[in-house]
Amino acid sequence: MPDYESLDLGVFRNAGAEVYPEGTTVPVGEQLFHGLPFSIGEAKRSLVRIEDTPVRVPVGKTALRILFAHALLESQLPEGEPVGRTVATYAFEYVDGERLEVPIRERFEVAVVPTPWGQLPFLAVPDLKDALMPRHEGPWAQAGYRQTEVRQSWPAGYYLWAWENPHPERPLAAVELRGAGRLFVVAGITLGHLDEEPFCRDGAREVVLSITDEAEAASPFALEVEVDRGVATYPHALPITPTPQHPSTSTAALPPGWGDTPNPTGSPAYVEIAALPSATVTVKNEGRALGSARWREVREGGSVEAGKVRLEVVSTGRNWVHTTVLDEATGKPVPCRVHFRTPRGIPYAPHGHHAHVNSNLSSWHQDIGGDVRLGQHSYAYIDGRCQGWLPRGQVIVEVARGFEYEPLRTVVDIRPGQRELTLNIRRTADMASERYFSGDTHVHFLSTVGSQLEARGEDLNVVNLLQSQWGHLFTSTEEFTGRPEVSADGKTIVYCTQENRQHLLGHLTLLGLKEPVMPWCSDGPGEAELGGWLETTLCHWADACHAQGGTVVIPHLPNPNCEPAALIATGRADAVEIMVHSGYAHHEYYRYLNAGYRLPLVGGTDKMTSEVPVGLYRTYVYLPPDEEFTYDNWCRALRGGNTFHSGGPLIRMLVDGQPMGATLVRKGGGTVEVEAWVQSIFPVQALQIVQDGEVVAATEEPKGARVLRLRASLRVSGDSWIAARCAGPGYEAVPHHDVWRRGVMAHTSPVYVAAGDDYRRFDPAGAQYMLTLLHGGLEYMRRRAPQHPPGEVTHHHAHADHQEFLEAPFQQAIAAIHKRMHELGIEH
Repeated sequence: MPDYESLDLGVFRNAGAEVYPEGTTVPVGEQLFHGLPFSIGEAKRSLVRIEDTPVRVPVGKTALRILFAHALLESQLPEGEPVGRTVATYAFEYVDGERLEVPIRERFEVAVVPTPWGQLPFLAVPDLKDALMPRHEGPWAQAGYRQTEVRQSWPAGYYLWAWENPHPERPLAAVELRGAGRLFVVAGITLGHLDEEPFCRDGAREVVLSITDEAEAASPFALEVEVDRGVATYPHALPITPTPQHPSTSTAALPPGWGDTPNPTGSPAYVEIAALPSATVTVKNEGRALGSARWREVREGGSVEAGKVRLEVVSTGRNWVHTTVLDEATGKPVPCRVHFRTPRGIPYAPHGHHAHVNSNLSSWHQDIGGDVRLGQHSYAYIDGRCQGWLPRGQVIVEVARGFEYEPLRTVVDIRPGQRELTLNIRRTADMASERYFSGDTHVHFLSTVGSQLEARGEDLNVVNLLQSQWGHLFTSTEEFTGRPEVSADGKTIVYCTQENRQHLLGHLTLLGLKEPVMPWCSDGPGEAELGGWLETTLCHWADACHAQGGTVVIPHLPNPNCEPAALIATGRADAVEIMVHSGYAHHEYYRYLNAGYRLPLVGGTDKMTSEVPVGLYRTYVYLPPDEEFTYDNWCRALRGGNTFHSGGPLIRMLVDGQPMGATLVRKGGGTVEVEAWVQSIFPVQALQIVQDGEVVAATEEPKGARVLRLRASLRVSGDSWIAARCAGPGYEAVPHHDVWRRGVMAHTSPVYVAAGDDYRRFDPAGAQYMLTLLHGGLEYMRRRAPQHPPGEVTHHHAHADHQEFLEAPFQQAIAAIHKRMHELGIEH
């Protein structure tokens, strides 16, 4: 006997889809609803329309349950009729003559189709199952819904209701269907012979998937799990347990709390399944079926080998747990980010957060608040407290808070009934007590409140949230107020300011704006709108920023690297930002320093996704003890140059006792004493002193150290700059697990040493490099940049000659460089 058996209603079918609202397409023929078979007629005779005259359907068999696919097609609920009105009656007749009548009530056993939102029935389910959204594609209109990952079921044509037979051992003679004055149809009737609830009511359970075929296991992740009589989540890769074939590449490189190398394959993986015992679970890889198993066998046996895959139920039960993270020194809850997982690697996020942000897909401008994903692991930002499900038994917990707290990884045991969990983290450095205040110069898309939470969670003092334009997308417009938003304790400041951008001339970060500087972007995609023209230059944006008392930073040096030469040559740039650890970025920065320009160094993340923690690259700025920590003071001190850029290590340097940004006068040259030191939660191998772009002193600890110190006596024969830097072996950086894999490193701003009365360092090669860029920019503006014909538009700047307006800063920069060359007697 089949476990579910459809009855033949052919002779009773008297209607078709025409009884539904016009344009409705309903399922016909042989159907599987929730994995259960229903025989529905074809074409114009697919339905049984139930009216006052009863329809008696023979059964002649025993059944534990009888399942109906039916639909109400008229409703008076919108007119005020109460729910629960009987719209049909089903009578179940046993062969011994006993008869049981069951009322079919609106919003109980059935509901109207199509169903208005919020009007689903209490005891019936739609013919369609709850389902997942397409994982990798879909229409634009569904982009926001895609983040939900799931799609609630609604009826394609029918509701399914199951009658549980109180006397399953007694054969049923027939089922009598009778209407009650409303348009009502029955599409199919199915006998249930299994002792199970036919519509899944079990909660999902975690199942580990291990591919047993070596070739399949090594292939890129492309798993799918299908369940006919239930549902399954997206499968996700699990961390690879270190083996000789898969050695761990990250555990020794980065401490806990900072992510792990992702597993790019489909094994091991896990999925969550809720299903009937009779359900079939099928695992596929790139569309190829690896194996199928009955859910009952997996549940009862714990694990099942099925073809090329092993399925193992690993659910241990769970508790709703309130977690508190305390600062070890103060005993008070401290903002931070947390991650929970089982020993097998299955994550449990605090409620309201993601175990997998966007299912581990890219999240540019989506899901950027409240969570961060670092390689294999997702972390939730909390204010020191969170709550949610944790599995019983051993749980691996990770806690991190920026670069000044020792990150925590510990194993806790969640006992049945446990409701509280307390963790402690310890501060290892207190840069604010040394008057160094940290900030991220480059953050996008967060809200002001979200920036506050994430900044506190990363122990970051300042967030520069930048409104900007991306083609036809304008972001953070509603966040701009022209003033800082300061936390209640005064330790965290968020300022929504601006990044102005042009795809070839460059980008510009304008800190501390009181009013927007427009246009935000210029000259077409990818920054400005399609068909846009060159309306202004970075130098004019910088002038507008300075007019408001703001600070101008050249972001993500060196790219785009045309107009930065003009900004630097004319003194419009207050600082430069390095966003990734790369030789190109260092060479570009050193080139400008060698050319004699004093440029503080800052760190920023350009955070645009949940795959980058705010402040992963940050700027530490020194404020004198007599200056209050405010946004204006922080920006002013940044311009002064006593700063260092950090991607983890905390680095400082003194030259003859003077800090970063200082200018020493050593007439005629001589010897200076340099002291550099670093402390870090990340192991660092190399600490180096750089003079005029060359490493002149270094110390290295091959195994990595948390503290390194270096002293050196340096000969200065002419104007010179000196900086310190640290990273991995030979200054190669161990990568973070953010989306850009930026390195663990730190770099100070320079100390400048003048061999005469003034600092007049100059490098002809560097100057020529700048002139080449400037002439390239002029050629672009004259020959390639889109512009309206003169007189056709009134430009925002109101100058009569638009071309002259555009070229002016470039001509100023060329003149400034030529003047310096002339003063030094250098031909050009």
